[in-house]
Amino acid sequence: MTLTLALDTATDVASVAVAADGQVLAEVSLPGRRHAAALLPAVTGALRMVGCTLRDVDRVLCADGPGSFTGLRIGLATAQGIARANEAVTAGTMPSLLATAWGAAGLADGPVVVAYDALRGDVYGAMYRVGLKRVEVIVPPRLGPLAVLLSGVAERPGLVVGDLAAIDEPTTRRWTGRSPVAAGPRAAALIGLDGVPGGVREIPDLIVFEPDYGRPAEAQARWERAHGRTLPDTGGEFR
Repeated sequence: MTLTLALDTATDVASVAVAADGQVLAEVSLPGRRHAAALLPAVTGALRMVGCTLRDVDRVLCADGPGSFTGLRIGLATAQGIARANEAVTAGTMPSLLATAWGAAGLADGPVVVAYDALRGDVYGAMYRVGLKRVEVIVPPRLGPLAVLLSGVAERPGLVVGDLAAIDEPTTRRWTGRSPVAAGPRAAALIGLDGVPGGVREIPDLIVFEPDYGRPAEAQARWERAHGRTLPDTGGEFR
């Protein structure tokens, strides 16, 4: 039996799921930006529900953003701690946006657009066609106003899902003929897409892996604005 632990901490609502051989046995959600204090207890609690501990985990799946810098760091640090304790653990990753699209695909007649509030008038948005056997990325995860992100895309979406506070309903209705649907990422979706082409990507070395934050942390942005250059060893985010 392969015991898989999945973590999604990219948005305000974190979630944890546990599966045995691909079958989800337990899932826990953590609303309200409580990731730092509540994630590890949620992990151990979900494992306890199925009679297991951290030592029993064979595989870790971790959402890689884009999303909250702090949330993603907490999720990754938790996954890395598990991997450090057991070098045999394998790891995979995928965007939270794709996880949400997978969960909503059954409601859509066509591609699914996913958008989360990125603050400052922007969203983290993407567009996918999700099937049982394959995922097609039509618009990869991007940062900006939703209408701008999808400008120039020939194919109209069948559904828009995500954070309703960040989604322009009139634009959504023009695209799809229906209102947007509130939906957040679920860790169980990572498990559902594990092994599906275009879904979960393998992480060869989880210890050195960096998620896609979408934008630099606010502390980094302030430093770069004050100094007029990129923060050393960050990959160059200054604009």
